[in-house]
Amino acid sequence: MSRGRWLALSALLLIGGALLGVWRGWIEVAPEWNPWAPLDVKAPPNWLTGYKLTRLRGDAALCEQALRSSSLRVTPQADSPDAKCPLIAAVRVQGGEVALSSSFLASCPLAVAYAMFERHTLQPAAREVYGQPVTRLEHLGSFACRNVYNRESGALSRHASADALDISGFRLADGRSISVLKDWPKQNQDAQFLRQVRDGACEAFSVVLSPDYNAAHRNHFHVDVGRWSVCR
Repeated sequence: MSRGRWLALSALLLIGGALLGVWRGWIEVAPEWNPWAPLDVKAPPNWLTGYKLTRLRGDAALCEQALRSSSLRVTPQADSPDAKCPLIAAVRVQGGEVALSSSFLASCPLAVAYAMFERHTLQPAAREVYGQPVTRLEHLGSFACRNVYNRESGALSRHASADALDISGFRLADGRSISVLKDWPKQNQDAQFLRQVRDGACEAFSVVLSPDYNAAHRNHFHVDVGRWSVCR
């Protein structure tokens, strides 16, 4: 075996041994750097955050634990397993640091992703661009038992499982409103803010579709926690 291959193999064995030690609890690391530690919504995101978010999709207990670490006010909803569009372990999001134009139904992974977005993307962007926080988020809804683009046939939309939210605008502390429909096409501070929010949302949600995607999204950001990954 060449020296280069031997060094590569040794490095892989060391990394594998370290990961095994962390997983088994033999090696202690800070929770934010432990891939198997529960996600803390209040902790600053790092390169493990995306992985921790994906783990929530298949682990209801882990997702509920992550949601409890946020400041969102939520109300658990009764399961509807026999409906055309079943909802399991869904919650109604009442709001958090940012008020909502209305409450919305969300799967637990969507609620956690929204909490991450609000804390680590939306408010930092508002303070950077405007020097003040967002106080209200306008949306067009989340749960809707329908196919993609309301087609008569085809795949169900992520909205059909409460995995998606359509965000249409924001209100700042001074009362100023920013609209995706009106302000996205401009070349000003509001357009800069909207693009910064769109780009940052891609860190919390697996799919983010803006007016850059197609005309159907000219008036909102579609965000969801499906298994596809799109940021546009």
